[in-house]
Amino acid sequence: MTPDPSTPTHRNRLTELFGTEVPVVLGPFGGVSSVELTAAVSDGGGLGSYGLYGYTADAIRDTAAQLRKATAKPFALNLWIPTGDETTSLPQKDFGNYVETLKPYFEEVGLPLPDMPDRFMPDYDEQVAATLEAGPAVVSFVFGVPAPEIVEAAHRSGIVLVGTATTVAEAVALEAGGVDAVVASGTESGGHRVSFLRPAEESLIGTFALVPQVVDAIKIPVIAAGGIVDRRGYAAARVLGADAVQVGSAFLATRESAAVPAYRDILHSPAASETVLTRVLSGRLARGIPNRIIRELSKGGGTAPFPVQNWLTGRFRPQAAAQGNTELMSLWAGQAAPLIRHDSAADVLAELLAGSPVL
Repeated sequence: MTPDPSTPTHRNRLTELFGTEVPVVLGPFGGVSSVELTAAVSDGGGLGSYGLYGYTADAIRDTAAQLRKATAKPFALNLWIPTGDETTSLPQKDFGNYVETLKPYFEEVGLPLPDMPDRFMPDYDEQVAATLEAGPAVVSFVFGVPAPEIVEAAHRSGIVLVGTATTVAEAVALEAGGVDAVVASGTESGGHRVSFLRPAEESLIGTFALVPQVVDAIKIPVIAAGGIVDRRGYAAARVLGADAVQVGSAFLATRESAAVPAYRDILHSPAASETVLTRVLSGRLARGIPNRIIRELSKGGGTAPFPVQNWLTGRFRPQAAAQGNTELMSLWAGQAAPLIRHDSAADVLAELLAGSPVL
């Protein structure tokens, strides 16, 4: 029997803050967010999220307009905060060397080698301005604490702010910085490790250890993330004190996501039982299912720094995806991916909400 989302066990201070019916948040995906999935989660009573990594201001405005057409419910837009260690420029010779390392992959998918761009990422200030102008119910951030002027501007517009922490110290810093809720992201999470106070390799705390410590350390709502795909994970997170859960891999595997069929098939296959932490695809530490490109680049060395490596592999990864070549894609996935059972957003939501704990 599908649980009634209006049941009191699903309503709390976090659903009141977001204006949602249930305390479930869609994890924002860089590169594979879709309007359809975001709207499906929001229409199902949760908070749909859309990742804006690499989006220009115009693309952000267009995406927000599409989301508003697709759903009348609250949704979140997600931004990456610059950490200060990004490589914004490099000598042409170095760029050429990095391209040469990746040349076989461009050739494999039938693409010419790229020229060095004027910039490797859109301007962050322009992204922020466009996002606040779009006026979503929620703006979430990774890789840091939003600047005070951003917090003030968002709150003046009635926008709720969410930060992401991989350690207790990061959660405390986010609360002090004025965000309204914190995602406690355990090391089980798929995709990038969004640490910002210490190196990601020194911030690998599991969800079960991280969530209760964060709950005890801050007063604002806590959203548990990492290793949550079914009713058991939902119930466990709530018992640990989390006000909500954020779910990525289980939703990524649904037909509403922007992941190509071959990617979704892998998430539903035994291959999802193995994940690794790697820097070779983007220049930053991220968790995904190992494939040929990860194995080869891990042996060869010469990985470009972030965001250069992410920009370079991002030239051929979409083409590989279009060709169904999963050996040259970034197959981000969390450690609980083997528990994925459903292929629709509605079924994932129903499964999660069947896990109401006794609180």
